[in-house]
Amino acid sequence: MKLILSSKDGAISVSMNVHREILAAHSQFFAEKLSDQWMRQQQRTAAAPIVEIADCDDVEVYVETLRLMYCEDLRRRLMKEDVSRVLGILKVSAAIVFDAGVLSCLEYLEAAPWAEDEEEKVASLLSNLRFDEAATGEVLKRVSMEASNGVVAGNDNEEVLVKLLQVVLEGKDEKARRDMKALVAKMLRENSSQSDIRKESLYAACDGCLQSLRDHFLLAAESELKDVAQIARQASNLQWLLDILIDRQIAEDFLASWASESEMSDAHPKVPAVHRFEVSRVTARLFVGIGKGQLLAPKDARCLLLQTWLVPFYNDFGWMRRASKGLDRHLIEDGLSNTILTLPLPWQQEIMLAWFDRFLNSSEDCPNIQRGFEVWWRRAFWRRNGDHQQPRLLQITAGSAENS
Repeated sequence: MKLILSSKDGAISVSMNVHREILAAHSQFFAEKLSDQWMRQQQRTAAAPIVEIADCDDVEVYVETLRLMYCEDLRRRLMKEDVSRVLGILKVSAAIVFDAGVLSCLEYLEAAPWAEDEEEKVASLLSNLRFDEAATGEVLKRVSMEASNGVVAGNDNEEVLVKLLQVVLEGKDEKARRDMKALVAKMLRENSSQSDIRKESLYAACDGCLQSLRDHFLLAAESELKDVAQIARQASNLQWLLDILIDRQIAEDFLASWASESEMSDAHPKVPAVHRFEVSRVTARLFVGIGKGQLLAPKDARCLLLQTWLVPFYNDFGWMRRASKGLDRHLIEDGLSNTILTLPLPWQQEIMLAWFDRFLNSSEDCPNIQRGFEVWWRRAFWRRNGDHQQPRLLQITAGSAENS
């Protein structure tokens, strides 16, 4: 018999000779369409049996699906195809109720590797076609924890993510740690709404690193620490966790904790700069966060941060600039300027005047916050003078009006 396939827009039409018995044996759709009654009707018209199927999504895929009905080993035939092609064949097989084709496509999809952009296509098609859950379950287990466990993952996600954090924080290979920090931070950032890691878990990790840093720092101040590299390591861990907290807009509590570390701040001059400057990078990240509006902390917390850590930050700035690869000096200076400018004007004045004296005596090792200084100057003097002049201006205007 002859079978004619046409695309939806009618631009493509394919005519092919097929065997009625084979199509009817493999497909419920064709078994009903090519019934004995239909054949007798065709014979009475004395015409060669012809079946037309219009509105095909993809004529070429439809033809390939029919060819599979002639194969003894469908799985071997499908091995020559890619995932996108098999998805098309699966869709046609489901439409014509070609059960062997559906089963072979599902077996292929369960075993074949997928590109990342194909995962959504597979899951979407299986959902839309509404196959029996037992038939699609093995395929969906590759992309769904629900399909794998039969229940929502729940706290399992939390446990896995906390485990990843701890492994990164405790890893021994520094290069690998840097790479994995970037990877984990990227994954959390891209999937923050679904990652299911709680604020409490992140802060528990921060507290552990902060406690370790404090212990090592105080030992170094007493010249009793042998492994001084632990200071830079834990400071680096805190910088990484702080980036995650800022990305998730939950860093205010960390700022309050860091601002309260007066014991470490007092011990700061006793630790050699080469071992302590990484600690000031945590402070620098907070300045940038406040300065860019990523961190909306209360006024008292901002003031305490500057009281506790500004002088240590000044003392380490030269080392930070020379020893830290990729340090954006201008970003940090702008962050510090903006942080100071969020304070009440008398506090701004105290900090700016102290900076002015320091900068004039050691400009290379002092951040340049001249832009912030100019803003403070205009706020403190220009507008004040303008307020004094305003009544006089009003008097002159009024007098002119009377004379006129």
